[in-house]
Amino acid sequence: MSDSIKRFMQAADVKKEQDPWATVEWLSNKELVGAEELLMVRATIAAGRSHPFHTHPTREEIIYVVSGQAEQWVEDEYRILKAGEMVLVPQGDVHGTYNPFDEDVTFLAILSPLDGSEPNIVDVSEQEPWKSLREKQNRPPVE
Repeated sequence: MSDSIKRFMQAADVKKEQDPWATVEWLSNKELVGAEELLMVRATIAAGRSHPFHTHPTREEIIYVVSGQAEQWVEDEYRILKAGEMVLVPQGDVHGTYNPFDEDVTFLAILSPLDGSEPNIVDVSEQEPWKSLREKQNRPPVE
């Protein structure tokens, strides 16, 4: 890595965006720190909200909970993840992060490879079986 490539990310340098499903803070990508293979974001999903079922056809992902708790799905299985817990989502697996709890959940999402081919994300939340999967498991509704 050349000396001209940024290696450190400090709070003032974080790129923050409001997505429909979360507040997203970009911590690592090619433009921010010169990462060649890793993408990392810190995301906060408000209480009662979700990042519904989707897939990354060309990327694998680690989701690590920093604070709060999440109802994390991978395919047709879910676990309640608390701070300090994580899940590995294999490339192409359908997954979703739901927050039916009374407090926000913040997590790190680390994806690789950085330059996955398009599309990078595919929303499947309106397709069966994903559309009704949470309801069939008697999970509380979220937006």
